[in-house]
Amino acid sequence: MPVKPLPPQALKRRSDPAKLGFATTADLKDLDEPLGQERAVEALRFGIGIRSRGFNLFALGPTAIGKHATVRQFVEREAAQQPTPPDWCYVNNFADVHRPKALQLPAGLGAKLQKDMEQLIEELRTAIAAVFESDEYRTRRQSIDEEFREKQGHAFEALQKRANERQVALVRTPVGLALAPMKDNEVMSPDDFQKLPQEMRQGFEATIGELQKELQETIRQIPRWDKERREKVRDVNREVTEFAVGHLIEALRHKYRELADVVAYLNAVQEDVTENVTVFLAQSQAEEGQTLPQGAEASAAAAATPIAAAAPAILRRYQVNLIVDNSATKGAPIVYEDNPAQSNLVGRVEHIQQMGALLTDFALIQPGALHRANGGYLLLDARKLLTHPYAYDALKRALQAGEIRIESPAQMYSMISAVSLEPEPTPLSVKVVLLGERDIYYLLSAYDPEFAELFKVEVDFDEDVDRGPISGNSYSRLIATLVRQHKLRDLDAPAVARVIEFSARLAGHSRKLSIRRGLIGDILHEADYFAAEAERTVICESDVQAAIDARIRRADRVRERSQEQILEGTVLIDLEGERIGQINGLAVLSLGNMSFGRPNRITARVRMGRGEVIDIERQVELGGPIHSKGVLILGAYLSATFAPDRPLSLSASVVFEQSYSGVEGDSASSTELYALLSALAELPLRQSLAVTGSVNQYGQVQAIGGANEKIEGFFDLCRAKGLTGTQGVLIPDSNVKHLMLRDGVIEAVSAGKFHIYPIRTIDEGIEVLTGVPAGKRGRDGRFPDGTVNRKVEDRLIALAHARRAFGAGLPAEGT
Repeated sequence: MPVKPLPPQALKRRSDPAKLGFATTADLKDLDEPLGQERAVEALRFGIGIRSRGFNLFALGPTAIGKHATVRQFVEREAAQQPTPPDWCYVNNFADVHRPKALQLPAGLGAKLQKDMEQLIEELRTAIAAVFESDEYRTRRQSIDEEFREKQGHAFEALQKRANERQVALVRTPVGLALAPMKDNEVMSPDDFQKLPQEMRQGFEATIGELQKELQETIRQIPRWDKERREKVRDVNREVTEFAVGHLIEALRHKYRELADVVAYLNAVQEDVTENVTVFLAQSQAEEGQTLPQGAEASAAAAATPIAAAAPAILRRYQVNLIVDNSATKGAPIVYEDNPAQSNLVGRVEHIQQMGALLTDFALIQPGALHRANGGYLLLDARKLLTHPYAYDALKRALQAGEIRIESPAQMYSMISAVSLEPEPTPLSVKVVLLGERDIYYLLSAYDPEFAELFKVEVDFDEDVDRGPISGNSYSRLIATLVRQHKLRDLDAPAVARVIEFSARLAGHSRKLSIRRGLIGDILHEADYFAAEAERTVICESDVQAAIDARIRRADRVRERSQEQILEGTVLIDLEGERIGQINGLAVLSLGNMSFGRPNRITARVRMGRGEVIDIERQVELGGPIHSKGVLILGAYLSATFAPDRPLSLSASVVFEQSYSGVEGDSASSTELYALLSALAELPLRQSLAVTGSVNQYGQVQAIGGANEKIEGFFDLCRAKGLTGTQGVLIPDSNVKHLMLRDGVIEAVSAGKFHIYPIRTIDEGIEVLTGVPAGKRGRDGRFPDGTVNRKVEDRLIALAHARRAFGAGLPAEGT
């Protein structure tokens, strides 16, 4: 039976507005569950619920499908039922300032501790300043100083007395203390001393030598006495400081008595304040314009951290750096990091420039997304994560170790030399959800052995849903949900029906609907714009169609130029008449969000040869491997179908004419085979038809992609040149279910001006193209006379005889 063109109703599955059951989307409820994502929802519930280590999630699927919204919806439900995680702080490590300590506190207490410490600092400043200015302290301090001065004075007075008894004076000179001989209680001049008898001079020199030793011994005792004085002062200072600060810090110890780490930190604060009370005195007296007591400047400088030298020492040394504050968090935190750089994930230590050097301290530690999401959920875009250096490795290290270690790449690889910190790592308990395309997931699974150990839950999102009455109602609710989410005008039933048809076209299947929420949302936004332009309160079908047409118009410049080249004759395409070995193939070009079909002339030439079907595109490295595979199948089909008991003795060449870029895919393999059969049988092919479809070794025509775009591309060209009623397209029969053609094509088919033929086999297709029966082998093993297959087989047999005769040097035999 000859192949009949498809009827108009087979070219598009329409949505009947009357069967939708509502007037506008305002009558519909929001969609509660994700549409068509049953598999993904099951995986989400499992991955979120399981607490075992390594069961992090990877949500995979195309963009604009609503992965993030769906994941967040389920995560929020689970997070609301979980306990709020603790706060985290970094505080000064007084024993080693380069290794700050991490403190864990129940949610909300971190901010309170931070405020309590700020208040404590202010109270300490006041209390310490007051106690050190008290009369009691001054009296005790003066007593210690007076004791030192008295001891020093008594030592020199005793030496002076012994010297006077031996006629030697202890005198002060610009360079220090000195001993000199006396006469009549007066210091002798050098001249008078020289006039003394030698024995007397020697006696004075011996006496002075003895006294000089005593003087040196006394002077050596002074530092020891001063050290004793300072120790006594320090003891007094410690006693006074403990009296001033003990009750203040004790109040905080009592308040945080159940938190051992906080109590230990407060003990360390008290010890450090006591040891470095001069820091407070320095700040207080500096603010009042006073001068520190002698030696206090050095003590204060030694106690201050590097940054404290630039900022108020008291305010930074005892500060609490609150890096995670969950006081306002209800349940487990949910964090989406839009810029997952390494420092934004695990945190960083900032530096400030001071005197040409980069310095830092614990107060400059900044948290990362892992800190904020600790105890909850972290959502990351996989592509963004992988494009940031060191970020993916840092995430894996944190998950494997179960702790967050703040370190920069510069520090890890010794790229810079600067004062830095090694903050104490914080324990990590987080559920990570990566969101990305399928190719990223499969590449990571194939090439990263650690990936499967860390992301064990695959959440695979479908991009389309079966089209039926139930899904149609749910799809209408999805549209209503998107309308309300984006605060757009409601759609009437015909507009919703047109969106459903548009969705089926996006899915590339008349029996399915695309659930790529982003693309559907875009078309709703655009339709809302046209409704506003027309001053309508409800979006109607014409607004949706205007949005679709405008979207195509914005992106079809290249399609127009391509069609213009064909119409002008620059690119050779025949739309009428018949040609031997020449046929119109169809290809799809995709540029950005625009895909369109374009016809290509394919030609074939044959001669006697060694059974080769030469793919010219492959020979010049313009053909991809899949295209080359399709051409190789042609030779297999010819040798097995025609004259199987004789060697294939032809040399055939197939080429895409005027093709200046790469050719890939096997969707033209049936087209190339038709051109070869035409060249072998010397039967012309109708140029008013275009062909698409791949073929297997048994001559079955197989489905291809882009059927709608290919048909519409050839139709647009035919309409531009004028529809004759003989034009059409041959497509695989298995592609009929994919058809969702434009109304213009359907109208032309209804009027008999354009035809679409569903083809199952090469025999069916060659009959349509030549108007000659293909022919089937009879009982005698031969094809009927006058058929296409008989002509092809006869030609191949003749070529085999000619090749044999040529090899033997004999004249060629006929058939």
